[in-house]
Amino acid sequence: MQSHPVHPSLAELTALENAVAGLSFHARQPLGSVLAGLHASRLRGRGLDFAELRRYVAGDDLRQLDLRASLRYGKPYVRAYTEERDRPTLVLADQRMHMYFGSVRAFKCAVAARLAAAAAWMAYRAGDRVGGLVFDDDGQRSFKPLRSRDRVRAFLAELVRANQALSAQCPDRPRPDGLNAALRAALAQAPHDCLVCVVSDFSGADDDTLRSLRLLAAHNDVIAVLVFDPMAQNIPSRGRLVATQGELHLEIAVGRRRERQPLADFFSGRLREVAELLRRSRVPLLSIDTAQDELAQLRRELGRQASGGRP
Repeated sequence: MQSHPVHPSLAELTALENAVAGLSFHARQPLGSVLAGLHASRLRGRGLDFAELRRYVAGDDLRQLDLRASLRYGKPYVRAYTEERDRPTLVLADQRMHMYFGSVRAFKCAVAARLAAAAAWMAYRAGDRVGGLVFDDDGQRSFKPLRSRDRVRAFLAELVRANQALSAQCPDRPRPDGLNAALRAALAQAPHDCLVCVVSDFSGADDDTLRSLRLLAAHNDVIAVLVFDPMAQNIPSRGRLVATQGELHLEIAVGRRRERQPLADFFSGRLREVAELLRRSRVPLLSIDTAQDELAQLRRELGRQASGGRP
């Protein structure tokens, strides 16, 4: 199915279920970023549930010795655990007007929608409970994680609704706290042992964003997926750029250095600031541009082949 450059359909997002076969957020190597370098952070993977307290037998992991029980009974006891069968996954998808931009191939909002859908299907195929949070300039809509295909489709339907509401005629009503409000909502929904995937251009990121990401990552696995337009790294050296917010239009002659350079400095500087903030948060960062196929980039960023199995 052909990808829509601005407004992907529900059918397109649903079809991504098969496209993510073999993809997993639990890569064998630490996740890296083309913008922020290699991170030391690794995902924890599934948690462990306490199963029983039992007598020590040769070969048991000595790190599981329960000293209090061993002292009480006068013999060594160990704590046995079983791996969680599933865990909650929460996907945060940014559909603010900041995302309604694209210089080549696709708009950021469309790329973010496809990446959020891919993340949801990856979790579902892994047997995990899937929920989500779609946020735009009007607020946010959340979906409690469930092990249900209908829940994934409900999340995708809301994602499509928010995406299709974006247009050049939308009124200019930015919410500077939109990203941070979404992260605070995620903190309330993901207290511990969740996988939280944030797909955004991180516009408006500040110290509160850093604080929220660190709080989330303290008890959860958190992945930041940074969506950016290549113009942020390379402003054209000739021609004219036309930017619009619906009513206002601005034409810039980028062939003139005195007009191109301040614009280039602004875009590249802002991208570096966001990448640095995410690096400081110590959460794995995936950097996805709008010029290339997002799934191909996702496979590369995760360091896995599409045909591979779960680690």
